[in-house]
Amino acid sequence: MKNLPYPVLILLVTITLFVSCNNQPEYPPKDHPNSKSWPELFSTDLSNAIFPEGIWSFENGEFTATEDQFLWTKKDYDNFVLDLEFKNADGTNSGVVVYCSNLDDWIPNSVEVQIADDFNEKWANSPKSWQCGAIFGRKPATHSAVKKPGEWNRYTITCIDNMIYVLLNGEHVNEIDLSKFTDAKINPDGSKAPSWLSNPPSELPTHGKIGFQGKHAGAPVYFRNIRIMEIK
Repeated sequence: MKNLPYPVLILLVTITLFVSCNNQPEYPPKDHPNSKSWPELFSTDLSNAIFPEGIWSFENGEFTATEDQFLWTKKDYDNFVLDLEFKNADGTNSGVVVYCSNLDDWIPNSVEVQIADDFNEKWANSPKSWQCGAIFGRKPATHSAVKKPGEWNRYTITCIDNMIYVLLNGEHVNEIDLSKFTDAKINPDGSKAPSWLSNPPSELPTHGKIGFQGKHAGAPVYFRNIRIMEIK
């Protein structure tokens, strides 16, 4: 390229930079990404997962559990986009947990993106921060976008330092800046957090394991196509 005329060289560099910039992933995604080429979060034999024996199974491309036990990654993650599908049963109450820094005491040491059957009377009448798409106990979803039990839903969860963004079935339903949640008991909007969330979100590490809650509240949940793209 050193023998090219200077104007031609400048044009080629400009085109190269333009193409490079436009090929960069957009964070947070405005829509669900094309994640088919992304790495699977879990291997089919679950060799890269932490879970109790005899509880979780992987069949026909679906993960599910028979008890209220978690499926955790062995690896800790920092910034990432997590793309997955989930299916509720009647009365499902579950969640996707990020930034977990203590498996022995995960509830106050992580952030949970809530999964719930909002069509079920129990969860429909629960606090809004307990419903699907909420950052559990901290920030409700802007609106309900979950499908009825038996239908597959899609979540895209983007975690970049203190910011977490949630897309559910093609709709932006939540985003949270953890740094603004400096009180363990009272959220910035004045609502009270559940007593078991005893650590201020602003003080939580923004890295840790990713987890999936099993059969909680007596109803199963199903997951599939769980893929991740780490943000370097």
